[in-house]
Amino acid sequence: MKIWKLLSGTALCACLSAPAFADKASDTVSMAFNKELETADTYFNTAREGLLLNHAVWDGLLYRDPETGEYKGNLATDWTWIDDTTLELTLREGVTFHNGEPFNADDVVYTINYVTDPENGVKNKANVGWMDHAEKVDEYTVRIILPAPFPAAEEFLAGPVAMYPDEYYAEVGPTGMGLKPIGTGPFKLAELEPGKSFTLERNDDYFGGPKGMAGVGNVEIRTIPEVNTQIAEFFNGTLDFLWGVPADQAEKLEAMGKYTVVNAPAMRVGYVTMDTAGRSGDGPMTDQRVREAVYHAIDRQAIVDALVKGSSEVIDTACSPAQFACDQSVTGYEYDPEKSKELLAEAGYPDGFEIDFYAYRNRPYAEAIMGYLNEVGITTNLNFMQYAALREKHRKGEVPMAFLTWGSNSVADASAITAEFFTEGPQDDARDPEVVEWIETADTTIDKEERKALYSKALQKIATEAYWVPLWTYNVNYVMSPEMDFTPTDDELVRFFDFSWN
Repeated sequence: MKIWKLLSGTALCACLSAPAFADKASDTVSMAFNKELETADTYFNTAREGLLLNHAVWDGLLYRDPETGEYKGNLATDWTWIDDTTLELTLREGVTFHNGEPFNADDVVYTINYVTDPENGVKNKANVGWMDHAEKVDEYTVRIILPAPFPAAEEFLAGPVAMYPDEYYAEVGPTGMGLKPIGTGPFKLAELEPGKSFTLERNDDYFGGPKGMAGVGNVEIRTIPEVNTQIAEFFNGTLDFLWGVPADQAEKLEAMGKYTVVNAPAMRVGYVTMDTAGRSGDGPMTDQRVREAVYHAIDRQAIVDALVKGSSEVIDTACSPAQFACDQSVTGYEYDPEKSKELLAEAGYPDGFEIDFYAYRNRPYAEAIMGYLNEVGITTNLNFMQYAALREKHRKGEVPMAFLTWGSNSVADASAITAEFFTEGPQDDARDPEVVEWIETADTTIDKEERKALYSKALQKIATEAYWVPLWTYNVNYVMSPEMDFTPTDDELVRFFDFSWN
């Protein structure tokens, strides 16, 4: 297959005008998401765009320093394990939400008890399923009660677990929070037009804490699906910051010598999931030989070299190398199309078969994968969908094969991915009881070496049975106007409060 053919559709428009950046004067950073925000309620949004909003508008009880990895107090100033399943936290006094509601223990108890109640249906089980409930000790002291020991608790409290105002959320619920989010964070929402744009403005009453005060006054974010349109607006000066620019365009922008172009690694991984359990019907993916054939058919390194580029690397393990306990020594499958054809013939498909193939992002990558599969006889019918729609279809067990990605909400622990996809949740296509048991035991084991051993067993069996085809780690290209200053981190979190002007 000729990878270079895939590049023709992503060429940078050469007819763009000279830059005329002007937003420093209005203290407004303008940027774009290529996907619309599903909802502003962070507990009902599993996409990266929602996570970025989370860290801007809300605060967690803790904060992980992205440079040192150290956990610091945020809305909590101190925390102590009473026993293996009880965490007591002292809360920061004098903090108010954007609507003036004071922050105290009632907000923490309400938030945690709401998100851990299965009837409320928060989208990401891994983010909150490790907690049972919270109890108020006094006005500024709470206890979080766990159903079992969970060694990654601090990582999650410093990441996706945001604190909500109890009175406001009780009144408006997910619908109201989705339209007018209220938090304690360094930015507050000034305007939201669903599907189109939202504007954040600096919270001048912010308590500071480890995040500090926002460095710019406003951040305006619009939905612009086409990268070439984003680049055109960047040239025209109506965008100051580009996030997730494809490698070929980033290289050309960097070669112009006028802009700051930074490539940074990300915790996100790409993978092909296959309906091993037959949730979508008794299809070919229930046969291990077919799944191994898929693995052997895809030249992952060639796709990384030609399309993904940057700091990305091919992986064989169903997690990110940046995460604790993500064993990289599992079984791998080399690119071998002849071996792939042999396996298909052994499985009863000497002439291949036809199958629906789903994807939601990086269409050139998806088309490259499909090209390799087609070469061994697996004819793929592409269904390219919005992420939210594909996620719901996958959760219903209606997807036989898909190219997907997962950023683990930037949680640097293997549980942030394995618990989501291999513990019989709605996105578990394998449903292997042995893997489920190993992961659930690892999730509740305090001893680090024992945890590593259990995740390693689970990850090895996932590889041996070819439940997934892990593809590569992602990297992110950031492009900034000469007036902007921002240092990306390796967790794919664009911390808007770290934006500043040169």
